[in-house]
Amino acid sequence: MEDMLLFGNLAGNIRPPLAPRKYRERLLTLNDLTDKQLRSRYRFGRQSIQRITDIVRDDITHPTQRSHALSAEMQVLVALRFFASGSFMQVIGDTVGIDKSTVSRCVDKVSKALASKSDQYIKWPSEQRKRDIKQGFYDNGGFPGVIGCIDGTHVRIAAPSSDEPSFVNRKGFHSINVQAICDNEGKFTNIVARWPGSVHDSHIMRCSQISEHLEQAHKCVEDGLILGDSGYACRSFLMTPYIRPTEPYRERFNTAHTRTRCCIERTFGWWKKRFYCLHAELRLQPEKVCTLIMACAVLHNLAIEMREPMEDPDDEIQMFWNINKDFRGPDEGRVVRDHIARTFFA
Repeated sequence: MEDMLLFGNLAGNIRPPLAPRKYRERLLTLNDLTDKQLRSRYRFGRQSIQRITDIVRDDITHPTQRSHALSAEMQVLVALRFFASGSFMQVIGDTVGIDKSTVSRCVDKVSKALASKSDQYIKWPSEQRKRDIKQGFYDNGGFPGVIGCIDGTHVRIAAPSSDEPSFVNRKGFHSINVQAICDNEGKFTNIVARWPGSVHDSHIMRCSQISEHLEQAHKCVEDGLILGDSGYACRSFLMTPYIRPTEPYRERFNTAHTRTRCCIERTFGWWKKRFYCLHAELRLQPEKVCTLIMACAVLHNLAIEMREPMEDPDDEIQMFWNINKDFRGPDEGRVVRDHIARTFFA
C-alpha cells in the first residue's frame, strides 16, 4: 500500500523498517509541516513537491509493492533532503528510518529521472524570449544585446579511483567543472556537466554544442551576445572585458560588462545555497555526480518557474530584472567589442 506522504498519514499494515513506523510517519508526513518548514528541509513547498513528484513518477515508481517498496513521494523526499543538506547518506537514512543503500538508490533514481528531463526544462531561448532577456539584462547592467552570461563553477568530489589526477583543479581539490549559461532571471539556458576539474573553461566552451550552434547561427550582433570573463576567447558572439583598458569608453564598457555578467555568479551562489550538496564534497562516482548536477539544474529552473522563495535569501541573489537595443556591426570578436564600446560607451 502506497505511503500517503503529501496529503495524509502513512498507510497502515506496513512492516516497520529500521525505525518504528509512527516515528517514520511523523518525520515524513507533510501535512504536519508548514510551507516554510518544508522549504527549510526540502527547498520546496507542498505544491512544488507534488509537481516534482508528478514529473518523475513514471520513471521511479516500482511496478509492484514487493518488499514494501517506497512510494514515488517518499523517494522524491529522500532525494530532495540529500540535495538540500549535502549530508551523509547514512545520516539521512538514520533520520528517516531507512537503510543507507536505500537512500543511495532513491538519490540515484530521482537524479536520473530529473536529468532525463533536462531538455524540457533547460532550453535555449526562443526569438521572442531573447528580446525579453535582452531588455532584462540592459535594465540591470546597461549592456546592450545580451542573451546570456557564461561561466564555470567547480563541484567538489571525493578523489575518484580512476584517472584521479585529471580531476584535480587549479585550486588543488578534486572536482567536476560545470559550464553554465543563464538568462536575466537566473534560469539556466544551457549547462555542461561532464568535464573533470583540470579542464579549462575555454576548452569546455570550444567543445560544447552551444559553441557549435552559435558559430553556425550567429550572423550579426543583433542575434544576441553572451558575456564571459577574460578566461574565454573574445568571439563575435562572446564578449569578454578589456584586459587593460586605455580609453574611458573601454573602462565604461568593462563596468557595464561586469555589472551585467555578475548575474551568472549570483546564479551559481543561489544554486549552491539551495542545493547544498553542490557546495559540500560529493562522495559519489564522477558519472553519478554529473547526473546529480543536471538534476539540481532542472530543480533550480523549476524553483524559479514555480517562484519558490529562498530560505534566508541573500538580497543580491534575488534577481527579478527585466532590452531592446538592436544594432548591427562587424562579426569578428575584438572588432565587435570595439564597435560596442565606441557606440554605447564613448
